[in-house]
Formats: sequence, C-alpha cells, structure tokens
Amino acid sequence: TFFGDEEALCRANIFLRTAERILIKIGSFHAETFEELFQGTKNLPWEEYIPKDGKFWVAKAASVKSKLFSPSDIQSIMKKAMVERLKAQYEISWFPEDGENFPVRVFLMKDEVTVGLDSTGESLHKRGYRKLTAKAPIAENLAAALIELTPWNAGRILVDPFCGSGTFPIEAANMAPGRNRSFTAEEWPHIIGKKVWYDAMDEAEEMIDLSVETDIQGYDIDEDMVKIARENARMAGVDKLIPFQRRGVEELHHPKKYGFIITNPPYGERLQDKSQMPQLYRTIGERFRELDSWSMYLITAYEQAEKDIGRKADKNRKIYNGMMKTYYYQFLGPKPPKRRDV
Repeated sequence: TFFGDEEALCRANIFLRTAERILIKIGSFHAETFEELFQGTKNLPWEEYIPKDGKFWVAKAASVKSKLFSPSDIQSIMKKAMVERLKAQYEISWFPEDGENFPVRVFLMKDEVTVGLDSTGESLHKRGYRKLTAKAPIAENLAAALIELTPWNAGRILVDPFCGSGTFPIEAANMAPGRNRSFTAEEWPHIIGKKVWYDAMDEAEEMIDLSVETDIQGYDIDEDMVKIARENARMAGVDKLIPFQRRGVEELHHPKKYGFIITNPPYGERLQDKSQMPQLYRTIGERFRELDSWSMYLITAYEQAEKDIGRKADKNRKIYNGMMKTYYYQFLGPKPPKRRDV
C-alpha cells in the first residue's frame, strides 16, 4: 500500500510494470460473521465515490484463513450493504446503475476485511501492445518482474532466443506500460480530473527516447512469430530499439561478452511433441556454454531442465505463471570488469 493523491493514482496505473491493478482503499474492518460483514461494509463512505447513477458491484472476493470464505455470499451481502448505505445517503430507493462502472474488490485475511475500488479495469498486464500472441504466452507484468530479478541494465546485451510474440524484449525496452490503454478511473471526473490523466500521459510520452543505444534482440524459429513480435513492438513504440530475427536456438551466438539470455522456452502447451524436450534443452546448454561470460535466466515447467542443460542453476525460484507451476532458473555469469574513469 502507499499514500498518494490523484496524480499518484494516475501515474501508478500508467508507470507500474509488475502490478495487476491499482485499488483505492475504501476501508478495512474485522468480520467473523455475515452480519459483521454487512455492518462493516455499510459503515464505509460509499457516497464519496459512487454517484447516484453509478454501476457498482463486488467484482471479486478472496478469503484466506478467515471464517467467511464463500466468495458468492461475500459478494452478495456486500452489495446489499452498499445499496442500503447509498439509499440512506441519496434518499432514493432504487438505483438505475446506468452510469460509469465502479468495480469493488475485497480481500479477507485472518478475518480482516480490506475493501478497494478498482481504478484499473482490465488487468495492468494488458499493456495494449500485444494484439497477437504465441501459445501459452507469458504475462507482460510477469516478464517485467523476471527482468527486474536480474542485474541486467540497458547498457548490457539481452537476447531472447525463444521470443514468441516479443514480450521479454519489449518489456526490457522499458516504455511506460500504460501508454496505449485506458483505465476505469478515467471515467470518474468527480474523483480524478481529466487534466490529471492528460498530464500523466504527457509525462509518459515525454520520457520516450528512441535515440538511446540498446542491444536487445529477439529470435524465434517461427517466421510468423517474428512478424507478430515486430508488430507488437511497433504497437509498443519500441520497434526501432529491437531487431527481431528468424533464428533457431542452435544458431545462438554473439561476439560481445557479459550478455544476458532471458527467455521462456517451449514446455507443456508450447511444445506439442514432448519427445523433443531433452534435445531442445541440451541445445540450450550447448549454446550457453559457448557464451562463457554470459548469464542465463530461464523460466520453464520442464522438470529436467538443469539435467539436460548440463549445469545446476545458481539460483532457482518457484513461480506460478497463471495456474502453472514453473521454475525460474538463474545461471550466473562473471561480472564485467569495472570501467575506469580516464
């Protein structure tokens, strides 16, 4: 959580790379019974956010280690409590709900209820640039988070030899991720003025610098995927920064030292013939060994990845890609020598 004004909410939606959505906290309270849930919800200042014609509902309820655990019952009771509060405040008995959307999300953790108004709408991982995808694509915000877990920076080389629709290279190019999309709270002028949104969007545009020198590359063996990656990069405004090429992993090589491989190679749904898996990962290992000063960060659900690559990872994180359990293997190369100031 963080405190902020209207500008902070706009900037969070436009600039945060790893979040799912930005909620305005309406309040929190303790509830072990449905009556306590009803009264706690009714006591919140809904009229400060939802106008008479607003369409409001509890879009999602999640419960962990709490006595109340049925999402549908939680949603239904909270909606009734919200109606009762707004009926009293607006002195009306019926709501048309034909205005703007006000989706609510609630989380119960050890009987503590936290209620938030969803300012985002569609999840923030939907940047607006990825119109076409590969099979089982990695979510954009997960890709951004995996890049942040590495020491890579824009002055270093980055190659994704299984780039698919281009998510890793595009996220590495680091444009404001919310530039090309809209948000639910843009239609709440009584909460956030239009000018605040315009100013935040203008800031995102002004930060674009296509003259910056980068070495970010994406390869894929499928020519159609390369075309899709190029189009997605164009939609994201970073096509001038990233060359995409049709190239199989067996052709992976680079003349420069101290580069990074960050990739999501085929596994499960992404490789129809499972018998190809051992040879594919052996090839990844062979090419990586040739790049002897490089580091490799690889997310996969393939359990034999380390065995077939031929090296135990220096670090390994268990990460859920959607509902699929995957492993983020981190093979660390040597650090480049420090540059001396002349």
